[in-house]
Formats: sequence, C-alpha cells, structure tokens
Amino acid sequence: MITFVTIIHVITCILLVITILMQSGKGGGLAQGFDSAENLLGSQTNMFMVKVTTTLAVIFLCTCIGLALMTSKKQRSLLADMPEKRSAQTVNVEKLFDQKPAQTIVINAVGNSAQ
Repeated sequence: MITFVTIIHVITCILLVITILMQSGKGGGLAQGFDSAENLLGSQTNMFMVKVTTTLAVIFLCTCIGLALMTSKKQRSLLADMPEKRSAQTVNVEKLFDQKPAQTIVINAVGNSAQ
C-alpha cells in the first residue's frame, strides 16, 4: 500500500511542477518559454490551469499526510535488523600492561626558571 501511495505521490509531484511552470506568470520567468500555454490550449487555459494546480496540490497534501500516517504506525524496530551480538570476550588487563614502555617521558611538574 505504501508503494502505491508513493508512486501516486511522485507522479503528482511531477505533474504539479509541470502545471506550475506552464502557468502565465506576472513577471515572466520560466512561463515565457511555454508562451503561457494559452497559445497551445486556447483562451480559457488560465482558469483550467488554476483548477488543475489546485487539484494536484490537494492530492499532494493528501498523499503526504497518508504516507506520514502509514509510516508512523509501523511497529518496526531498527534494532531488529541488526545482527546478533557476539559473546563478550574476556581480556586479561594484567597481560596488556605487563610490558615495559618503549619510551619514557619525564615531565617536570615544577617549572625551572632560567638562571
């Protein structure tokens, strides 16, 4: 069901972008490239494009809300897909620190002033 609603949502998004770009704009912009779609579809195109845009916007909002509700109600844990933890390994700390250090650094806590 989520896949179907997602496909409808993507198609609606693409159609919504196309219809918005085809509308005649007040300031020109990308609408000049389409010649405001009135030359293509007739003189009543502006009202038709407004209705199509409104319808697609309503479908877009409905699919957004529907997808949000469907995905939020899933009872799925992210940790369920994780591989099982391996058993804890015991480490002998004494063996780790039993070796002599390779280099000894001496830090004087008392600062020597130049004499």
